[in-house]
Amino acid sequence: MIDVIVPAYRGLSETRRCLESVLRARVRLRHEVVVIDDASPEPELSAWLRGLAAGGRVTLLVHERNAGFVASVNEGMRLHADRDVLLLNSDTEVAGGWLDRIAACAARDPNAGTVTPFSNNATICSYPLFAQSNPLPAGATTAKLDAAFARANAGRSVEIPTAVGFCMFIARRCLAEVGPFDEEAFGRGYGEEVDFCMRAARAGWRHLLAADTFVYHQGEVSFGGGAQDIRDRAQAIVDARYPEFQPRVRAFLDADPPREARERATAALAPLGTRLLAAVRRGLGGGRR
Repeated sequence: MIDVIVPAYRGLSETRRCLESVLRARVRLRHEVVVIDDASPEPELSAWLRGLAAGGRVTLLVHERNAGFVASVNEGMRLHADRDVLLLNSDTEVAGGWLDRIAACAARDPNAGTVTPFSNNATICSYPLFAQSNPLPAGATTAKLDAAFARANAGRSVEIPTAVGFCMFIARRCLAEVGPFDEEAFGRGYGEEVDFCMRAARAGWRHLLAADTFVYHQGEVSFGGGAQDIRDRAQAIVDARYPEFQPRVRAFLDADPPREARERATAALAPLGTRLLAAVRRGLGGGRR
């Protein structure tokens, strides 16, 4: 059993897209969808979430006052102390089988602390351009891209220096050993997953990219224009605590270990049509490969 934890604050349309895709996606693995309404300033969003909970489709935790992203995540992770968790941003979209493949990636490696899928907007796990935010190629959908990754990279994974928090599986054994996210330092979000992953890495846990899974991520719906200042502050804390982090990331960027997986996925798009394949390849014409 896995808890899929979705903190919600802003963005009714984005949150609906996320949760409807999670609830619609066919997966074999037993799971519970836990949504945290962190005192959303959008009454329509809160009302819609209450409707889902009333229908028994999600477990809803509601805050009377805003606690912040990290506190909300920690609350969700404490809910069932015997379950693995998957943290999912509310501006994502998933496709059928996504959770099965991510969990299977973790199960293949007893030292896997976290697992992250590919995405259009996930820094070191980005596609088609590496370490960049990408729009979906013309003609592409989350389901089409996920299917291509599933066909091309079945059962494959790549070790990465840190998980990316938009969609982050955490093994309960790792969470129990390493402890929760640092609310005091990263309360509003950004940097908390890196801090966690660096603590885990120092304890011997590995972080994996599930090369056979793709999850769409829009990005920065809740933070809006203030995101850069929050990100810069969080990065300064991470750099001070973990001087090994930046050299590891630079080495990863230079080596680009996920490249072969991206290329296999691009090749797998060919049966879906020449226009879609051409759109992806046009995107690959510039930037880091």
